[in-house]
Formats: sequence, C-alpha cells, structure tokens
Amino acid sequence: MVKKQPERPVLITDAARSQDAQFRSRQIRYVTMMGMRAVCLIIGAILISIRPPLLPVWLVLCAAGMVFLPWAAVLIANDRPPRSKAERAASERPERPQPALAEHSAEEVEYLTIDSDVVGEGERWETPTRPEPAPEHRQA
Repeated sequence: MVKKQPERPVLITDAARSQDAQFRSRQIRYVTMMGMRAVCLIIGAILISIRPPLLPVWLVLCAAGMVFLPWAAVLIANDRPPRSKAERAASERPERPQPALAEHSAEEVEYLTIDSDVVGEGERWETPTRPEPAPEHRQA
C-alpha cells in the first residue's frame, strides 16, 4: 500500500503575521533605506569630483536624501502593520457602561469574619508546635 503525501494545508484564517516576521520585514526596510542614504553620500562625493552642470542642485538633492532617509527609515521601522478589519470593528463598537456598585454607609455594611478558634479575652493565641522527630538509631 502506497502512502500518499498530504497536500499543503489551505489557509483559512485571517491571522496576522507573526511578530518575528513583522520584525524581520521592518529590519529589511530599515537597512534598505539606510543603504540608499549611503548611496546618496557616495553619489554626492562622485558629483563633487566630476563637477557636472547644475552641481548645486544635485548636491542639494543628495543632501536632502541623506537627511530625509534616516528620519523616514526610523518611522517606518517602528511602525506596526495596519489594523485588520476585525480590529477596526472592535474599536468602533461602543462600550457598554459598567454597572455601578450600590453605595452603602459604613453602618449598613456587615463584615464577615471567619475564626478557626475562639480565643477568650486575656488569652493568647498560641501556634501549635510540631512534635520532635524521633532520633534515628544507627546500627553498627
């Protein structure tokens, strides 16, 4: 009898990606954007050495990339994925007010005290002592 390989399971849930997968994708985006910043720096250095026409415009664009990209990279790396439909629906649902506890004065409240042994007036509560363990007899 030949066993058949099971087919791949079908995804039937709208579950969010795992925290590790989200973290990994944010790391990749951050490193990519910081790599683009390094490219801006290298291009700026090359442009200064070859002195193309409109050099100040190109240098301003490179400088803007070197300033803007780290800021955007940090914002994107710290951003969580968008909320799912279920999360949005749950936050839009009005909350039911909690029922208020009835207010009573101190005289109206009865307190329940549980005592295991009643100790009379003037007597002390003594904790029971454990019996001493029997000494072990050694055989020689």
